[in-house]
Amino acid sequence: MTVFGKLEADVEIKAPAETFYEVFSGRPHHISNITPEKIQGCALHEGDWGTEGSVIYWDYVHDGKAKVAKEKIEALDEVNKSITFKVIEGDLLQEYKNFKIVVQATPKGEGSLVHWIMEYEKLKEDVPEPNTLLQFAVELSKDIDTHLSAQA
Repeated sequence: MTVFGKLEADVEIKAPAETFYEVFSGRPHHISNITPEKIQGCALHEGDWGTEGSVIYWDYVHDGKAKVAKEKIEALDEVNKSITFKVIEGDLLQEYKNFKIVVQATPKGEGSLVHWIMEYEKLKEDVPEPNTLLQFAVELSKDIDTHLSAQA
């Protein structure tokens, strides 16, 4: 078993890639209004919304437990509609030495394809793969899509 890992998942959505990307890059604080059962809050700690180097603090519920994460926006790619978050504090770092999340929205037919990547380094070999967190991200994408599609 290895301590380094990478999980990926794709989610087809109806919303345009540009709109989905805009929510994560420039308006992540709106996600708690879209799906309050998953995301209780999102606050800006440093920088400005939608800029590289900004630090965002998330309150969320994962596996039935209230958790927190402080993430730094490492990269924003307007052309490819991709955003990279690096976890710098919070519950995930109790089991993982490093944790990076990439979300990308690509136009596909009438809607988009959202691609999630989670790259991590476990603190110990017996730490489980973050499969339930990847499923959380997939469900979050569907909730955001439902909200965005209802507004269209």
